[in-house]
Amino acid sequence: MKINQTITPQTLQKKVTRVFELAGRKIRAIDAAWDPAKGTPVFTVKGQYTSRGWTEWTQGFQFGMAFLQYDATGESDFLELGRAKTIKLMASHVSHVGVHDHGFNNVSTYGNLRRLQLEGKVPANQDELNFCELALKVSGAVQAARYATTAAKAPWSPVEGAPGLVPGGYIYSFNGPQSLFADTIRSMRSLAVGHQLGHALMGEGDKPINLLHRAIEHAATTARYNVFFGQGRDSYDVRGRVAHESIFNRNDGQFRCSSTQQGYSPFTTWTRGAAWIICGYAEQLEFLDTVSGTALDAVGGRRAVTDLFLETARATSDYYIDGYSAKDGVPYWDSSALQTHRLGDFAARAADPFNDHEPVDSSAAAIAAQGFIRLGLWLQGKGQKAAGKKYLQAGLTVANTLFDEPYLSTDSKHQGLLLHSVYHRPNGWDHVPKGRKVPCGESSMWGDYHTMELALLIQRLSAGKYYTFF
Repeated sequence: MKINQTITPQTLQKKVTRVFELAGRKIRAIDAAWDPAKGTPVFTVKGQYTSRGWTEWTQGFQFGMAFLQYDATGESDFLELGRAKTIKLMASHVSHVGVHDHGFNNVSTYGNLRRLQLEGKVPANQDELNFCELALKVSGAVQAARYATTAAKAPWSPVEGAPGLVPGGYIYSFNGPQSLFADTIRSMRSLAVGHQLGHALMGEGDKPINLLHRAIEHAATTARYNVFFGQGRDSYDVRGRVAHESIFNRNDGQFRCSSTQQGYSPFTTWTRGAAWIICGYAEQLEFLDTVSGTALDAVGGRRAVTDLFLETARATSDYYIDGYSAKDGVPYWDSSALQTHRLGDFAARAADPFNDHEPVDSSAAAIAAQGFIRLGLWLQGKGQKAAGKKYLQAGLTVANTLFDEPYLSTDSKHQGLLLHSVYHRPNGWDHVPKGRKVPCGESSMWGDYHTMELALLIQRLSAGKYYTFF
Protein backbone atom coordinates (compact mmCIF):
# COMPACT_ATOMS: atom_id res chain seq x y z
CA MET A 1 0.00 0.00 0.00
CA LYS A 2 1.30 3.43 -0.89
CA ILE A 3 0.32 5.77 1.92
CA ASN A 4 -0.54 9.34 0.93
CA GLN A 5 1.28 11.47 3.49
CA THR A 6 -0.31 14.77 2.53
CA ILE A 7 -4.02 14.03 2.57
CA THR A 8 -6.01 15.46 5.50
CA PRO A 9 -9.57 15.19 6.81
CA GLN A 10 -10.15 18.68 5.45
CA THR A 11 -9.07 17.79 1.92
CA LEU A 12 -11.52 14.88 1.97
CA GLN A 13 -14.56 16.98 2.81
CA LYS A 14 -15.82 17.32 -0.75
CA LYS A 15 -15.79 13.53 -1.07
CA VAL A 16 -17.37 13.10 2.37
CA THR A 17 -20.22 15.40 1.36
CA ARG A 18 -20.74 13.31 -1.75
CA VAL A 19 -20.85 10.12 0.34
CA PHE A 20 -23.73 11.48 2.41
CA GLU A 21 -25.56 12.90 -0.60
CA LEU A 22 -25.59 9.43 -2.13
CA ALA A 23 -26.22 7.64 1.16
CA GLY A 24 -29.41 9.59 1.77
CA ARG A 25 -30.83 8.47 -1.56
CA LYS A 26 -29.84 4.85 -0.94
CA ILE A 27 -31.38 4.74 2.55
CA ARG A 28 -34.65 6.13 1.26
CA ALA A 29 -34.69 3.74 -1.69
CA ILE A 30 -34.15 0.69 0.52
CA ASP A 31 -36.76 1.81 3.04
CA ALA A 32 -39.33 2.38 0.28
CA ALA A 33 -38.73 -0.98 -1.38
CA TRP A 34 -37.95 -3.36 1.47
CA ASP A 35 -40.56 -5.61 3.04
CA PRO A 36 -39.49 -6.46 6.63
CA ALA A 37 -41.38 -9.75 6.32
CA LYS A 38 -38.59 -10.90 3.98
CA GLY A 39 -36.04 -10.62 6.77
CA THR A 40 -33.08 -8.29 6.75
CA PRO A 41 -31.38 -6.86 3.66
CA VAL A 42 -27.87 -8.31 3.52
CA PHE A 43 -26.27 -7.71 0.12
CA THR A 44 -27.25 -6.68 -3.37
CA VAL A 45 -27.88 -8.76 -6.45
CA LYS A 46 -27.96 -6.72 -9.65
CA GLY A 47 -28.11 -3.61 -7.52
CA GLN A 48 -31.11 -4.60 -5.40
CA TYR A 49 -30.81 -5.61 -1.76
CA THR A 50 -31.72 -9.19 -0.95
CA SER A 51 -31.79 -11.30 2.18
CA ARG A 52 -29.49 -14.24 2.71
CA GLY A 53 -27.43 -15.37 5.64
CA TRP A 54 -27.17 -17.56 8.70
CA THR A 55 -28.63 -15.02 11.12
CA GLU A 56 -30.22 -11.57 11.05
CA TRP A 57 -26.94 -9.80 11.78
CA THR A 58 -27.29 -6.80 9.45
CA GLN A 59 -30.55 -5.17 10.54
CA GLY A 60 -28.72 -2.89 12.94
CA PHE A 61 -26.66 -1.58 10.05
CA GLN A 62 -29.80 -0.86 8.03
CA PHE A 63 -31.32 1.39 10.68
CA GLY A 64 -28.00 2.56 12.06
CA MET A 65 -27.26 4.14 8.69
CA ALA A 66 -30.28 6.40 9.16
CA PHE A 67 -28.85 7.66 12.46
CA LEU A 68 -25.45 8.27 10.85
CA GLN A 69 -27.11 10.17 8.01
CA TYR A 70 -28.95 12.38 10.47
CA ASP A 71 -25.75 12.94 12.43
CA ALA A 72 -23.87 14.05 9.31
CA THR A 73 -26.57 16.14 7.63
CA GLY A 74 -29.14 17.12 10.25
CA GLU A 75 -31.99 15.83 8.05
CA SER A 76 -34.64 15.04 10.65
CA ASP A 77 -36.53 12.45 8.60
CA PHE A 78 -33.56 10.10 8.94
CA LEU A 79 -33.64 10.45 12.71
CA GLU A 80 -37.32 9.56 12.70
CA LEU A 81 -36.74 6.63 10.36
CA GLY A 82 -33.99 5.19 12.54
CA ARG A 83 -35.94 5.77 15.73
CA ALA A 84 -39.21 4.26 14.45
CA LYS A 85 -37.60 1.16 12.98
CA THR A 86 -35.41 0.59 16.03
CA ILE A 87 -38.46 0.68 18.31
CA LYS A 88 -40.53 -1.52 16.00
CA LEU A 89 -38.01 -4.14 14.85
CA MET A 90 -34.88 -4.28 17.01
CA ALA A 91 -36.19 -5.58 20.36
CA SER A 92 -35.63 -9.23 19.44
CA HIS A 93 -31.97 -8.51 18.81
CA VAL A 94 -31.51 -7.20 22.34
CA SER A 95 -32.38 -10.55 23.91
CA HIS A 96 -31.01 -12.77 21.13
CA VAL A 97 -29.04 -15.53 22.88
CA GLY A 98 -28.03 -17.32 19.66
CA VAL A 99 -25.58 -14.90 18.03
CA HIS A 100 -22.27 -13.11 18.52
CA ASP A 101 -23.47 -9.96 16.72
CA HIS A 102 -24.80 -7.68 19.48
CA GLY A 103 -22.21 -5.00 18.77
CA PHE A 104 -23.33 -4.89 15.15
CA ASN A 105 -27.06 -4.84 15.73
CA ASN A 106 -27.64 -3.06 19.01
CA VAL A 107 -24.78 -0.60 19.40
CA SER A 108 -25.42 0.55 15.82
CA THR A 109 -29.06 1.37 16.68
CA TYR A 110 -29.76 1.90 20.38
CA GLY A 111 -26.14 2.98 20.82
CA ASN A 112 -26.30 5.59 18.08
CA LEU A 113 -29.60 6.98 19.34
CA ARG A 114 -28.21 7.26 22.86
CA ARG A 115 -25.00 8.85 21.59
CA LEU A 116 -26.90 11.47 19.61
CA GLN A 117 -28.86 12.45 22.71
CA LEU A 118 -25.76 12.63 24.91
CA GLU A 119 -24.04 14.78 22.29
CA GLY A 120 -26.99 17.17 22.26
CA LYS A 121 -27.90 16.40 18.66
CA VAL A 122 -31.30 15.07 19.74
CA PRO A 123 -33.47 17.00 22.20
CA ALA A 124 -33.16 15.67 25.73
CA ASN A 125 -35.72 12.97 26.47
CA GLN A 126 -35.10 11.04 29.67
CA ASP A 127 -37.59 8.31 28.81
CA GLU A 128 -35.92 7.66 25.46
CA LEU A 129 -32.48 7.70 27.07
CA ASN A 130 -33.65 5.20 29.69
CA PHE A 131 -35.13 3.04 26.94
CA CYS A 132 -31.86 2.97 24.98
CA GLU A 133 -29.72 2.38 28.05
CA LEU A 134 -31.87 -0.50 29.24
CA ALA A 135 -31.57 -2.09 25.79
CA LEU A 136 -27.80 -1.66 25.83
CA LYS A 137 -27.48 -3.09 29.34
CA VAL A 138 -29.49 -6.18 28.43
CA SER A 139 -27.65 -6.59 25.13
CA GLY A 140 -24.25 -6.48 26.80
CA ALA A 141 -25.27 -9.03 29.42
CA VAL A 142 -26.93 -11.38 26.93
CA GLN A 143 -23.83 -11.25 24.73
CA ALA A 144 -21.54 -11.88 27.70
CA ALA A 145 -23.58 -14.96 28.66
CA ARG A 146 -22.62 -16.66 25.39
CA TYR A 147 -19.38 -17.81 26.99
CA ALA A 148 -17.03 -20.78 26.89
CA THR A 149 -13.81 -21.40 28.80
CA THR A 150 -10.42 -22.50 27.52
CA ALA A 151 -7.87 -24.67 29.28
CA ALA A 152 -5.42 -21.74 29.58
CA LYS A 153 -4.39 -20.83 33.11
CA ALA A 154 -1.17 -18.86 32.64
CA PRO A 155 -0.85 -15.23 31.51
CA TRP A 156 0.25 -14.71 27.92
CA SER A 157 1.38 -11.72 25.90
CA PRO A 158 2.78 -11.23 22.38
CA VAL A 159 4.99 -8.50 23.85
CA GLU A 160 8.27 -9.68 25.33
CA GLY A 161 8.53 -8.85 29.01
CA ALA A 162 4.89 -7.79 29.33
CA PRO A 163 2.91 -9.29 32.22
CA GLY A 164 0.25 -10.76 29.95
CA LEU A 165 -3.36 -11.82 30.34
CA VAL A 166 -4.92 -15.25 30.80
CA PRO A 167 -6.74 -16.23 27.56
CA GLY A 168 -9.25 -18.17 29.60
CA GLY A 169 -12.53 -17.74 27.73
CA TYR A 170 -14.44 -16.24 24.85
CA ILE A 171 -17.85 -15.29 23.49
CA TYR A 172 -18.55 -18.13 21.10
CA SER A 173 -19.94 -17.80 17.58
CA PHE A 174 -23.23 -19.05 16.23
CA ASN A 175 -21.38 -22.23 15.22
CA GLY A 176 -21.44 -23.30 18.85
CA PRO A 177 -19.31 -23.32 22.00
CA GLN A 178 -16.30 -24.75 20.19
CA SER A 179 -16.01 -21.75 17.87
CA LEU A 180 -14.30 -18.40 18.38
CA PHE A 181 -14.67 -15.91 15.50
CA ALA A 182 -12.37 -12.97 14.80
CA ASP A 183 -15.50 -10.90 13.99
CA THR A 184 -16.74 -10.97 17.57
CA ILE A 185 -14.13 -8.53 18.85
CA ARG A 186 -16.28 -5.65 17.60
CA SER A 187 -19.22 -6.98 19.60
CA MET A 188 -17.14 -6.41 22.74
CA ARG A 189 -18.28 -2.80 22.56
CA SER A 190 -21.72 -4.06 23.65
CA LEU A 191 -20.10 -5.38 26.83
CA ALA A 192 -18.06 -2.19 27.19
CA VAL A 193 -21.09 0.07 26.95
CA GLY A 194 -23.05 -2.15 29.34
CA HIS A 195 -20.19 -1.92 31.84
CA GLN A 196 -20.03 1.86 31.49
CA LEU A 197 -23.73 1.95 32.33
CA GLY A 198 -22.99 0.10 35.57
CA HIS A 199 -24.48 -3.20 34.50
CA ALA A 200 -23.38 -6.78 35.20
CA LEU A 201 -24.46 -10.23 34.03
CA MET A 202 -26.06 -12.10 36.90
CA GLY A 203 -25.12 -15.76 37.17
CA GLU A 204 -26.06 -18.70 39.36
CA GLY A 205 -26.55 -17.86 43.00
CA ASP A 206 -26.93 -14.18 42.10
CA LYS A 207 -23.21 -13.99 41.29
CA PRO A 208 -22.41 -10.82 39.32
CA ILE A 209 -20.19 -11.33 36.30
CA ASN A 210 -18.15 -8.27 35.33
CA LEU A 211 -18.79 -7.27 31.70
CA LEU A 212 -15.49 -5.40 31.45
CA HIS A 213 -13.50 -8.40 32.59
CA ARG A 214 -15.32 -10.76 30.26
CA ALA A 215 -14.71 -8.44 27.29
CA ILE A 216 -11.00 -8.25 28.09
CA GLU A 217 -10.78 -12.01 28.54
CA HIS A 218 -12.40 -12.48 25.12
CA ALA A 219 -9.96 -10.02 23.56
CA ALA A 220 -7.01 -11.83 25.15
CA THR A 221 -8.24 -15.20 23.88
CA THR A 222 -8.83 -13.84 20.38
CA ALA A 223 -5.34 -12.35 20.26
CA ARG A 224 -3.79 -15.58 21.52
CA TYR A 225 -5.50 -17.96 19.10
CA ASN A 226 -6.87 -16.00 16.11
CA VAL A 227 -3.94 -13.61 15.57
CA PHE A 228 -0.36 -14.48 14.69
CA PHE A 229 2.69 -12.53 15.80
CA GLY A 230 5.60 -14.06 13.89
CA GLN A 231 6.84 -15.94 16.93
CA GLY A 232 7.02 -19.45 15.49
CA ARG A 233 3.57 -20.61 16.47
CA ASP A 234 3.28 -22.76 13.34
CA SER A 235 4.87 -23.12 9.91
CA TYR A 236 2.83 -20.21 8.54
CA ASP A 237 3.23 -17.80 11.44
CA VAL A 238 3.45 -14.39 9.78
CA ARG A 239 3.12 -11.35 12.04
CA GLY A 240 -0.34 -9.90 11.65
CA ARG A 241 -1.95 -12.87 9.95
CA VAL A 242 -5.49 -13.61 11.18
CA ALA A 243 -7.38 -16.90 11.28
CA HIS A 244 -11.11 -16.34 11.00
CA GLU A 245 -11.99 -19.06 13.52
CA SER A 246 -10.37 -20.95 16.38
CA ILE A 247 -11.69 -24.37 17.40
CA PHE A 248 -11.61 -25.69 20.97
CA ASN A 249 -12.26 -29.15 22.38
CA ARG A 250 -15.28 -28.57 24.57
CA ASN A 251 -14.50 -31.57 26.75
CA ASP A 252 -11.39 -29.95 28.21
CA GLY A 253 -11.12 -26.46 26.69
CA GLN A 254 -7.95 -27.21 24.74
CA PHE A 255 -7.26 -25.26 21.58
CA ARG A 256 -7.34 -27.70 18.67
CA CYS A 257 -6.88 -25.85 15.40
CA SER A 258 -7.37 -22.76 13.30
CA SER A 259 -10.31 -22.78 10.93
CA THR A 260 -12.32 -20.49 8.69
CA GLN A 261 -15.90 -20.04 7.59
CA GLN A 262 -15.50 -17.30 5.00
CA GLY A 263 -11.80 -17.26 4.16
CA TYR A 264 -9.87 -19.43 1.74
CA SER A 265 -8.01 -21.41 4.39
CA PRO A 266 -7.01 -21.32 8.06
CA PHE A 267 -3.48 -20.42 6.97
CA THR A 268 -4.36 -17.41 4.86
CA THR A 269 -6.02 -14.20 6.00
CA TRP A 270 -9.65 -13.55 5.19
CA THR A 271 -9.30 -9.81 4.94
CA ARG A 272 -12.64 -8.80 6.41
CA GLY A 273 -11.90 -10.93 9.46
CA ALA A 274 -8.61 -9.09 9.82
CA ALA A 275 -10.43 -5.78 9.40
CA TRP A 276 -12.71 -6.59 12.33
CA ILE A 277 -9.60 -7.19 14.42
CA ILE A 278 -7.98 -3.92 13.30
CA CYS A 279 -11.08 -1.87 14.03
CA GLY A 280 -12.12 -3.76 17.15
CA TYR A 281 -8.82 -3.53 19.04
CA ALA A 282 -8.27 0.11 18.10
CA GLU A 283 -11.74 0.93 19.40
CA GLN A 284 -11.10 -1.01 22.60
CA LEU A 285 -7.90 0.99 23.19
CA GLU A 286 -10.08 4.10 23.19
CA PHE A 287 -12.42 2.44 25.65
CA LEU A 288 -9.56 1.55 28.01
CA ASP A 289 -8.79 5.24 28.41
CA THR A 290 -12.19 5.66 30.10
CA VAL A 291 -11.56 2.82 32.59
CA SER A 292 -9.91 3.30 35.97
CA GLY A 293 -6.73 1.38 36.67
CA THR A 294 -8.23 -0.40 39.66
CA ALA A 295 -10.99 -1.79 37.45
CA LEU A 296 -8.32 -3.58 35.41
CA ASP A 297 -6.33 -5.05 38.30
CA ALA A 298 -8.34 -8.27 38.44
CA VAL A 299 -7.51 -9.12 34.81
CA GLY A 300 -3.79 -8.30 34.89
CA GLY A 301 -3.58 -4.53 35.14
CA ARG A 302 -3.57 -1.61 32.72
CA ARG A 303 -0.13 -2.29 31.26
CA ALA A 304 -0.92 -5.92 30.44
CA VAL A 305 -4.23 -5.08 28.79
CA THR A 306 -2.92 -2.09 26.86
CA ASP A 307 0.22 -3.86 25.65
CA LEU A 308 -1.78 -6.79 24.31
CA PHE A 309 -4.45 -4.65 22.62
CA LEU A 310 -1.86 -2.33 21.07
CA GLU A 311 0.39 -5.05 19.69
CA THR A 312 -2.61 -6.89 18.25
CA ALA A 313 -3.87 -3.74 16.54
CA ARG A 314 -0.42 -2.81 15.22
CA ALA A 315 0.51 -6.30 14.01
CA THR A 316 -2.70 -6.76 12.03
CA SER A 317 -2.57 -3.20 10.70
CA ASP A 318 1.03 -3.61 9.57
CA TYR A 319 0.25 -6.82 7.74
CA TYR A 320 -2.68 -5.17 5.96
CA ILE A 321 -0.59 -2.18 4.93
CA ASP A 322 2.64 -3.95 4.05
CA GLY A 323 1.53 -7.51 3.39
CA TYR A 324 -1.59 -7.94 1.27
CA SER A 325 -3.24 -4.61 0.45
CA ALA A 326 -3.15 -3.35 -3.11
CA LYS A 327 -1.37 -0.07 -3.76
CA ASP A 328 -4.52 2.03 -3.29
CA GLY A 329 -5.36 0.47 0.08
CA VAL A 330 -8.09 -1.94 -1.02
CA PRO A 331 -7.47 -5.67 -0.38
CA TYR A 332 -8.67 -8.70 -2.24
CA TRP A 333 -11.05 -10.90 -0.26
CA ASP A 334 -8.29 -13.20 1.02
CA SER A 335 -4.56 -12.66 1.28
CA SER A 336 -3.67 -15.82 -0.64
CA ALA A 337 -6.74 -17.40 -2.20
CA LEU A 338 -6.56 -20.09 -4.88
CA GLN A 339 -6.14 -17.84 -7.93
CA THR A 340 -4.26 -15.00 -6.25
CA HIS A 341 -1.01 -15.96 -8.00
CA ARG A 342 -2.67 -15.16 -11.32
CA LEU A 343 -2.95 -11.54 -10.26
CA GLY A 344 0.82 -11.18 -10.36
CA ASP A 345 2.30 -8.48 -8.14
CA PHE A 346 -1.10 -7.13 -7.12
CA ALA A 347 0.37 -5.08 -4.26
CA ALA A 348 2.28 -2.93 -6.76
CA ARG A 349 -0.84 -1.52 -8.41
CA ALA A 350 -4.36 -0.42 -7.56
CA ALA A 351 -6.87 -3.16 -6.81
CA ASP A 352 -8.83 -4.30 -9.84
CA PRO A 353 -12.43 -5.20 -8.94
CA PHE A 354 -13.05 -6.31 -12.54
CA ASN A 355 -10.26 -8.89 -12.77
CA ASP A 356 -10.94 -12.52 -13.76
CA HIS A 357 -9.29 -14.28 -10.81
CA GLU A 358 -10.22 -13.14 -7.29
CA PRO A 359 -12.66 -10.49 -6.04
CA VAL A 360 -11.67 -7.47 -4.00
CA ASP A 361 -13.51 -6.72 -0.75
CA SER A 362 -14.13 -3.01 -0.35
CA SER A 363 -16.02 -3.63 2.91
CA ALA A 364 -12.80 -4.92 4.50
CA ALA A 365 -11.14 -1.66 3.45
CA ALA A 366 -13.90 0.50 4.97
CA ILE A 367 -13.77 -1.34 8.29
CA ALA A 368 -9.97 -1.36 8.48
CA ALA A 369 -9.65 2.31 7.52
CA GLN A 370 -11.65 3.35 10.57
CA GLY A 371 -9.39 1.17 12.70
CA PHE A 372 -6.26 2.74 11.21
CA ILE A 373 -7.49 6.25 11.97
CA ARG A 374 -8.47 5.39 15.53
CA LEU A 375 -5.17 3.60 16.16
CA GLY A 376 -3.17 6.44 14.66
CA LEU A 377 -4.88 9.09 16.73
CA TRP A 378 -4.59 6.99 19.89
CA LEU A 379 -0.84 6.63 19.36
CA GLN A 380 -0.44 10.33 18.69
CA GLY A 381 -2.35 11.04 21.89
CA LYS A 382 0.24 8.94 23.74
CA GLY A 383 3.11 10.93 22.21
CA GLN A 384 4.01 8.45 19.45
CA LYS A 385 3.70 10.98 16.64
CA ALA A 386 5.51 9.14 13.83
CA ALA A 387 3.86 5.79 14.46
CA GLY A 388 0.50 7.44 14.79
CA LYS A 389 0.89 9.34 11.54
CA LYS A 390 1.55 6.12 9.62
CA TYR A 391 -1.80 4.61 10.58
CA LEU A 392 -3.76 7.86 10.38
CA GLN A 393 -2.52 8.53 6.87
CA ALA A 394 -3.17 4.91 5.88
CA GLY A 395 -6.79 5.28 6.95
CA LEU A 396 -7.22 8.55 5.08
CA THR A 397 -5.59 7.01 2.00
CA VAL A 398 -8.10 4.15 2.00
CA ALA A 399 -10.97 6.57 2.48
CA ASN A 400 -9.76 8.66 -0.45
CA THR A 401 -9.96 5.55 -2.63
CA LEU A 402 -13.34 4.33 -1.39
CA PHE A 403 -15.07 7.71 -1.55
CA ASP A 404 -14.79 7.78 -5.32
CA GLU A 405 -15.59 5.61 -8.31
CA PRO A 406 -15.35 2.71 -8.98
CA TYR A 407 -16.18 2.06 -5.31
CA LEU A 408 -18.71 4.77 -4.55
CA SER A 409 -22.05 3.87 -6.13
CA THR A 410 -23.39 6.82 -8.10
CA ASP A 411 -26.06 4.91 -10.03
CA SER A 412 -29.50 5.99 -8.78
CA LYS A 413 -30.90 2.56 -9.65
CA HIS A 414 -28.36 0.74 -7.46
CA GLN A 415 -29.44 0.49 -3.81
CA GLY A 416 -25.91 0.01 -2.48
CA LEU A 417 -23.48 2.73 -1.44
CA LEU A 418 -20.11 0.92 -1.51
CA LEU A 419 -19.50 -1.28 -4.54
CA HIS A 420 -17.33 -4.40 -4.82
CA SER A 421 -18.11 -5.84 -1.40
CA VAL A 422 -17.98 -9.63 -0.96
CA TYR A 423 -20.07 -11.67 1.47
CA HIS A 424 -19.23 -15.38 1.27
CA ARG A 425 -16.88 -16.35 -1.53
CA PRO A 426 -16.48 -20.04 -0.52
CA ASN A 427 -20.24 -20.59 -0.51
CA GLY A 428 -20.67 -18.81 -3.82
CA TRP A 429 -23.31 -16.45 -2.44
CA ASP A 430 -22.05 -13.35 -4.24
CA HIS A 431 -23.46 -12.29 -7.60
CA VAL A 432 -21.21 -12.72 -10.62
CA PRO A 433 -22.38 -10.36 -13.41
CA LYS A 434 -22.90 -11.70 -16.89
CA GLY A 435 -19.61 -11.78 -18.75
CA ARG A 436 -17.54 -11.78 -15.54
CA LYS A 437 -15.75 -14.60 -13.77
CA VAL A 438 -15.73 -13.30 -10.19
CA PRO A 439 -18.17 -11.25 -8.09
CA CYS A 440 -18.06 -7.48 -8.50
CA GLY A 441 -20.30 -4.45 -8.57
CA GLU A 442 -22.39 -5.33 -5.51
CA SER A 443 -22.83 -3.90 -2.02
CA SER A 444 -23.44 -5.12 1.52
CA MET A 445 -25.13 -3.64 4.58
CA TRP A 446 -21.92 -3.77 6.62
CA GLY A 447 -19.91 -2.21 3.80
CA ASP A 448 -22.39 0.64 3.40
CA TYR A 449 -22.66 1.24 7.15
CA HIS A 450 -18.93 1.30 7.73
CA THR A 451 -18.39 3.57 4.75
CA MET A 452 -20.76 6.03 6.39
CA GLU A 453 -19.16 5.55 9.80
CA LEU A 454 -15.74 6.22 8.24
CA ALA A 455 -17.07 9.33 6.50
CA LEU A 456 -18.66 10.59 9.74
CA LEU A 457 -15.40 10.09 11.63
CA ILE A 458 -13.48 12.08 9.01
CA GLN A 459 -16.16 14.78 8.95
CA ARG A 460 -15.81 15.13 12.71
CA LEU A 461 -12.01 15.25 12.51
CA SER A 462 -12.09 18.01 9.93
CA ALA A 463 -14.06 20.10 12.44
CA GLY A 464 -11.71 19.29 15.32
CA LYS A 465 -14.16 16.83 16.87
CA TYR A 466 -14.33 13.07 17.34
CA TYR A 467 -16.79 10.18 17.11
CA THR A 468 -16.86 7.34 19.60
CA PHE A 469 -19.35 5.39 21.68
CA PHE A 470 -17.20 5.56 24.82
